[in-house]
Amino acid sequence: MRKSDLQKYEKLLQAKKKALLEEIAATMKDRVSTTIRESTGDISSYSYHMADQGTDAMERELAFMFASKSGRLVYHIDEALRRLKEGEYGKCIRCGKPISNARLKAVPHARMCIECKSAEEGPGPAR
Repeated sequence: MRKSDLQKYEKLLQAKKKALLEEIAATMKDRVSTTIRESTGDISSYSYHMADQGTDAMERELAFMFASKSGRLVYHIDEALRRLKEGEYGKCIRCGKPISNARLKAVPHARMCIECKSAEEGPGPAR
């Protein structure tokens, strides 16, 4: 792979990582680090209805789930950046063949060529 292509993919990976980290920070700040009282803006001393508490708990769980998923993606991006620095970027970790530019543009953190990834995922659901 040409040096200019590698630089282009490195910039793309860095930009994706930065956006994900900002998204995680915003989610954690908005949904997780506030109390129920702060998030609703309620200043009364009355207790909340159980349904309201359940809804808030569900929203917090969703925020944790999205942050966790984004965190896994950051890990995969970091691994792609490591492979880039070690000269392994763009090569399938399974068969060693080059990963197509079309696949890297769509999934810049891809570890496998489309053939190996398809084989890993196995056959689709039976019809």
